[in-house]
Amino acid sequence: MPEQRSIAVVVAHPDDDAYGCAGSIALHAGDPGFRFVLVIATDGAAGDIADGFPATRATLGALRRVESRNAWAAHGVVPDRHEWLDYDDGGLAGVDPAELAARVEEVLLRERPSIVCTFGPDGITGHRDHIAIGRATDTAFHAARRRGGPGLVRLVHGALRRSTFDRWNEHRRRTGAPPWDPDREYDLHPVPDGQIDIEVDTSSVAPRIVAGLLEHRSQQHVLHPPGMDEVTWAHQVSREHFVLAWPRQPRNGRLLTDLFEGL
Repeated sequence: MPEQRSIAVVVAHPDDDAYGCAGSIALHAGDPGFRFVLVIATDGAAGDIADGFPATRATLGALRRVESRNAWAAHGVVPDRHEWLDYDDGGLAGVDPAELAARVEEVLLRERPSIVCTFGPDGITGHRDHIAIGRATDTAFHAARRRGGPGLVRLVHGALRRSTFDRWNEHRRRTGAPPWDPDREYDLHPVPDGQIDIEVDTSSVAPRIVAGLLEHRSQQHVLHPPGMDEVTWAHQVSREHFVLAWPRQPRNGRLLTDLFEGL
């Protein structure tokens, strides 16, 4: 039987969960019966390796698994189940979609979480691995839900507000950084503000979000905005946004303020 409040987060790489949902989960760390399941499809072994960083192509994947565990300890929430699907980084789009969905569905049927969180069709960065695992998770969620039984009452997609994207891009232009192109893979891909259904104030746990992000040491050159101090970074991650993928329902102009609100 599912716990009173439970969530499964399904992502492609070891740092995908650190930006966008870590704070929303950390807010519930002390809830009685809270259960957190983390599913990561690859170990991120094909990720960038910064010049001088003590990792090689052969060792990066194992290192990033350790970084993932350390990050969640810093976030203040250790996953109750941490599942690695062991696919090749960069290869999810080439995996049989039915196979990938079945792997995710197996976890969902065992765990029966209240909420499933993954990527939407934009992948947040347009990364083909993100898009593939998000699509597979959507398929798995609906297949598991149709079987009946408890849990699986809400499917959410992590998202970036268009207005936030525009504000950040304007800052990049002012400081001489190249602006993100939402049509280019690996750049940020926002969704219209009107599609956002959930906005979570994570300011009370923002330092823990940053602490977790800093544990992804091999990817700091990718994750850490250049020249940004930790206080400013904490302010930047003080809101998390989601699209309610299922069930779709009119919100009458009102945003939900917590992933579990209304359940």
